[in-house]
Amino acid sequence: MQNNILLLTDSYKLSHYKQYPSGTSHIYSYFESRGGKFEQVTFFGLQYLLKEYLAGEVVTQAKIDQAAKLYAAHFGSETLFNREGWEYILEKYQGRLPIRIKAVAEGAVIPTHHVLMTVENTDPKCYWLSNFLETLLVQLWYPCTVATTSKAVRSLILSYLEKTGDPSLIDFKLHDFGFRGVSSVESAGIGGAAHLVNFMGTDTVTALTFIQEYYQPDSMFGFSIPAAEHSTITSWKQEGELDAYRNMLDQYPEGLVAVVSDSYDVYYACEKLWGEALKEKILARNGTLVVRPDSGVPKDVVLKVTEILGEKIGYTINEKGYKVLVPQIRVIQGDGVNYESIGEILENLALNGWSADNITFGMGGALLQKVHRDTQKFAFKCSCATVDGQDRLVFKDPITDHGKKSKKGRLKLIFKDNEYHTVNLDEEGEDLLVTVFENGEILKDYTFDEVKGNSL
Repeated sequence: MQNNILLLTDSYKLSHYKQYPSGTSHIYSYFESRGGKFEQVTFFGLQYLLKEYLAGEVVTQAKIDQAAKLYAAHFGSETLFNREGWEYILEKYQGRLPIRIKAVAEGAVIPTHHVLMTVENTDPKCYWLSNFLETLLVQLWYPCTVATTSKAVRSLILSYLEKTGDPSLIDFKLHDFGFRGVSSVESAGIGGAAHLVNFMGTDTVTALTFIQEYYQPDSMFGFSIPAAEHSTITSWKQEGELDAYRNMLDQYPEGLVAVVSDSYDVYYACEKLWGEALKEKILARNGTLVVRPDSGVPKDVVLKVTEILGEKIGYTINEKGYKVLVPQIRVIQGDGVNYESIGEILENLALNGWSADNITFGMGGALLQKVHRDTQKFAFKCSCATVDGQDRLVFKDPITDHGKKSKKGRLKLIFKDNEYHTVNLDEEGEDLLVTVFENGEILKDYTFDEVKGNSL
């Protein structure tokens, strides 16, 4: 379906061009996280929105005519649609949007309650356009929230690796299992890419093509391994479970391979099948078998599985005093995985003397789908309006919810005294917001390698 920028908004936005004060020439708005689950947010995904929806000659006569017809039927009136305003953009700017967008660097990790992006019109006749784009631009909440969640998990796992094991393993400690659990292929691409800002493991293939198209990576940035699912194990029937596992080792004699092992009795599978019948085959492999339990209470199941594998196949004690399974065997938990359960699993392992080296996590719905705009309370608000040539400070401060108080004036983000500060544009300090889009042109194009570098 062809994108029509005139239709990518909320219905009520169509009527707003008549509602600003007479003499309005500029509307200036900003985007921020007003708090939420995590104290910092990772900014990611604006470049996709710019390239896909805003850049170039996005307004055409055909799109104006399409919008006019649709809105006339939608509202039951032909007077609400601002045909004159859109035709002005078409004639004067050849359909390019007279908008300036400034933003922090893609991948940047910024504390909440700070300006992340500003939007303003560059032509005084198009004052109505700034907030017309709010609906589309606020969809930044999704990649920002996924990247933020993934970053928080990275920090959590890293803290346990630093305490109990090898921090250099962090890049592959959280694997994206979320493709099937999202609302669309587009969501999978956007969210999957956001996760890869922080980690290198994914099964969401569309995230790879998304990054290739919108962020020009220098090399491959997402990796996976051969892995079983229940259908490939249970098709051997319960009495053939051992043969199913043996087949996995035969088919993949080297490298990493993951095998779901809870189709019937995960503890029996770990003790008798992996731990006895296939023990020597596992130890003889040039690679690592990753056992995947997929049911039960995660912190309890992971600990018991790890202890059985350790007892039956072997472990060593690392220099930090924690037990590490022999290199040929590891565990991945992919069921019931979220920020909280990861912390519980790692803490339970550590309390029982096991290193975080032993476990990798697969995260699906909680990574790509169980998030929403209020997870990090993202908002887009007007903070300055120019009326009759004078800037007006614009803000809201509802007595019923002071958490929704908005910022005033033209803003910039500075870093001073080891802290971020959102200040007025005329105050001292280098502005960390850079112009990424102006009058239909993308002025800053980040590679994915730059995005990942900015997130560190």
